[in-house]
Amino acid sequence: MSNRTLLTIVQMNDSHAYFDLHQEMFWEGDHAVYRKTGGYARIAALVKQIRADSNNCLFCDCGDTFQGTFPAQKTRGKALIPILNSMGIDAMTAHWEFAYGPEVFQQRVAELSYPMLAINIFDKATNKPVFPSYVVKEVGGLRIGFMGIASNIIDKTMPPSFSEGIYFTLGKDELPPIINILQTEEKVDLIILISHLGFPQDLKLLSEVQGIDICLSGHTHNRLSEPVLIGKTIVIQSGCHGSFLGRLDLGVEGGQIIEYRHQLIEVEANTEPDPEVEKLVQEALAPFKDELAEVVGETATALNRGTTLESTMDNFLLQALLETTGAQLAFSNGWRFGAPVIPGKITMNDLYNMIPMNPPVSTVELTGAELKAMLEENLERTFSCDPYKQMGGYVKRCLGLNVYFKMENPAGHRIQKIFIGKEEAKPGQYYTAAFVTMQGVPEKFGRNRKNRSEHIIDAMRKYLSRQHPLSAELRGTFVAV
Repeated sequence: MSNRTLLTIVQMNDSHAYFDLHQEMFWEGDHAVYRKTGGYARIAALVKQIRADSNNCLFCDCGDTFQGTFPAQKTRGKALIPILNSMGIDAMTAHWEFAYGPEVFQQRVAELSYPMLAINIFDKATNKPVFPSYVVKEVGGLRIGFMGIASNIIDKTMPPSFSEGIYFTLGKDELPPIINILQTEEKVDLIILISHLGFPQDLKLLSEVQGIDICLSGHTHNRLSEPVLIGKTIVIQSGCHGSFLGRLDLGVEGGQIIEYRHQLIEVEANTEPDPEVEKLVQEALAPFKDELAEVVGETATALNRGTTLESTMDNFLLQALLETTGAQLAFSNGWRFGAPVIPGKITMNDLYNMIPMNPPVSTVELTGAELKAMLEENLERTFSCDPYKQMGGYVKRCLGLNVYFKMENPAGHRIQKIFIGKEEAKPGQYYTAAFVTMQGVPEKFGRNRKNRSEHIIDAMRKYLSRQHPLSAELRGTFVAV
């Protein structure tokens, strides 16, 4: 008689507070197509179906849940609490959750009905862990140990307010002792890592740390249609915006995974929403509905952030920056979040989905040498051959220049040429640059830095009023040669 136990793990990662249906981008042949997906009520319905299908089911969230849309931003994540608590999540970890500051995030965590796990966040004053490192769940006669690793870049690349009073490590040194506790003291059958380091970082980490059976990976928005094996560790990641769930069905015997099957599940628009969660979603959205439904323009270009070197969505944002400031150059961060906008009407909701933080517009003067140093640093943070040196996001979004670079070259030696207009950038010459205050141009670069009175949403809205319709096509700003 077999002692095999069937276990199902469901993963949600990087849902970015997309409460309801939204557009998502898919590649088909030589072009992109768009269709509506997602929403927590549809996610809840799918998880309920999976639980009916599998008696032993665990549901994990890899973070980037509390930020990304206007209702989340406006309530500092609080609008999500009743919804998330109704979905039967077992554990989570974090990244953009710190957008409202560590103190506010602690308040949100206290309101959750499930644990926030992070092996790698410490109090600056005491050096003690801020959150539990692990939790053990019993299901189907199995003891499952969950560990969490939060994003480690929060105190390195994000605004200082995100990490006030706390610091972040990679987690690599903290993992082995906890794995040992789970194996020897807690006597678990399986160890599952809930990670927000990113897919490349997780693969390197798992090649260096033994004893993890499953890694639920987040942060880099990979849509893995099949798992990746690092040694015996099974790794999955499931897109973003709550447009997908990852389902991993396991056969476990004697503390070993003897078989597994994986599905990347699209949260399709025709999924019947869970009525209880749908009610909570509509209640959360109701106070903002009229404001967000306002039509502010029209686009002829499909706006998305689905491309690494340059994106149509950010070209729109940068075009608005150039017009509102009269600067020569414009910069923004290479954010990955932001649901697409298909050709047609643009609403306030679309603008806030692009940049929910609505930071101020700033200007600075940069020399050609500083410009090259800033872009070399960004290319290293995006494409470093050492995953631990990759610091999140796509290539910095730029307008007003053209960069020709060799992606495979070592740090500091990728850029071949930079042109501003038709002239090559001169090392000692100053150029005026506009940027969004969060992560546009790092503090160490430039002179005469000024924060202007307008915020980026105002600038984008004003720009749309003059564009009928908007065109924001790709321009070949960054070209890999």
